[in-house]
Amino acid sequence: MDFSEIRGVILDMDGVLWRGDYPLVDLPGFFARLKSLGLKIVLATNNSTRSVPQYLEKLRGFGVMLGPENIVTSSMAASSYLSQKYPSGAPVYVIGEVGLKDTLREWGFHYSEAEDVVAVVAGLDRNLNYNILTKGVQLIYHGVEFIGTNPDRTFPSPSGLTPGTGALLAFIQAATGKNPVVMGKPEPYLFQLSLQRMELSSSQVLVVGDRLDTDVLGAQRIGCKSVLVLTGVTTPQDIHPPHSVQSILPDFILNNVDELPNLISNPHKV
Repeated sequence: MDFSEIRGVILDMDGVLWRGDYPLVDLPGFFARLKSLGLKIVLATNNSTRSVPQYLEKLRGFGVMLGPENIVTSSMAASSYLSQKYPSGAPVYVIGEVGLKDTLREWGFHYSEAEDVVAVVAGLDRNLNYNILTKGVQLIYHGVEFIGTNPDRTFPSPSGLTPGTGALLAFIQAATGKNPVVMGKPEPYLFQLSLQRMELSSSQVLVVGDRLDTDVLGAQRIGCKSVLVLTGVTTPQDIHPPHSVQSILPDFILNNVDELPNLISNPHKV
């Protein structure tokens, strides 16, 4: 595999760099090795529950010093999408946690439960209740645009897989008959924002993630090479399931992300 054109890396976070509050590799050493290769780095996540400052704080806790320019979230992709369609200050109804609400506010949108909202924006909400869902369903049923931060049906945690945003979106879809405009991987919005940050073309960027259905499929769609790591959701059995044809295949598979710098610098020895 020839990675000689690679100038930047889009890294997923949960299941790749860490699981919950536990790093999966020596993160300071890993990022030092990536930077020594002269690579531009963006950490891009479908997780909408944290804001950029919260992610930077989490990274500092692991001994990694990055800047806001290195972080792209599905909340940011949703905010960028809204800013291209609606005026600054437009009201939105939000189903989600503080990371999503803070990001929308930073981009000029404010939370409202009134009928004049321009969109219902739904992300993972671990304090969700029936009344919150009902209000969102009613607004969408009456014609308000339905935006989902990401399609991940599950979310990795130290105790195992937990329900993700995709499960929440499925509830709303079943109740309204409406499909959301999805911002996160594998859709293009998050990737496009990441490429813009790095000022690189898709052929110059490597996407690294732990899910075939989001990270790898999204990389394929946008024209990036992809690396799957086996520390998150996708297992070896998922890559080659029995009695089926799997069309979503990464360009390379690694046991963990710590093997990535060696892959990029000398792929024939990995």
